Amino acid sequence: MVAYAVAMPASGGPGAGGSAYERLDPSKVTLTLTRLHARITATFPGRHLAEVAIEVRDVVDRIERQLTERAPWWRAVRILSRLAIVLLLVLIGVALVSAIRTGITQTGDVKALDWLQIVESGVNDGVFAGLAIYFLISVPNRIRRNRTLGILHRLRSLAHIVDMHQMNKDPDELFPPREGGRGGIGGADRMTRAELGRYYDFCSELLSLTSKAAALCAEESADAIVLDTVSEIENLTTGMSRKIWQKISLLRTTTPLA
Repeated sequence: MVAYAVAMPASGGPGAGGSAYERLDPSKVTLTLTRLHARITATFPGRHLAEVAIEVRDVVDRIERQLTERAPWWRAVRILSRLAIVLLLVLIGVALVSAIRTGITQTGDVKALDWLQIVESGVNDGVFAGLAIYFLISVPNRIRRNRTLGILHRLRSLAHIVDMHQMNKDPDELFPPREGGRGGIGGADRMTRAELGRYYDFCSELLSLTSKAAALCAEESADAIVLDTVSEIENLTTGMSRKIWQKISLLRTTTPLA
């Protein structure tokens, strides 16, 4: 694979502490996908695998736009949620002060009962306020999570599409019967041995870049659900690539048809 999907230099350069390459650069992933699309198109002009590379590149572009253009919108959501929390606390404080002042002005035998009602009301208000504050604090993160999970769902679907592209290319048709093959080329979709190996290699590269696109979603997120989904996609693409490389190894160790 072309080594453009590695990482972007950390701000401050190598001497700023830590490694000089600490984060994936979306623009480099996009560049690698563009070059992979060109290579697939040049080698297999009639195949649709190149279109899948474009789809993955579009998802990476969407991730990059969110990382660069979402900052003002994200700050606005966070500020609104914080203002709502402050307003809620002020209203609860006013209500409690008013209830206490009312209890202080009460006299007579019912004064103790009034104070009991005030305490009970204060506890209930505190519980509901805590729930409301938790909800308001989590609103920005839940919005971000939903957007990110939508992107990850698309990447998972694209990984399965890539897997289907290689799955219906059966290498057995290229092997002689003495080695367990069927002695033809129809099952491998009319590809030669070298072409089929090249096609498998392109599928493996595309799966790896799909995994890198998922990893971009984890760059700005500490959400446990997002990180688990990213890890799931990485494991999925790794397992698919392992199956592809088993086929490539099989192509290299068998005798070609005469």
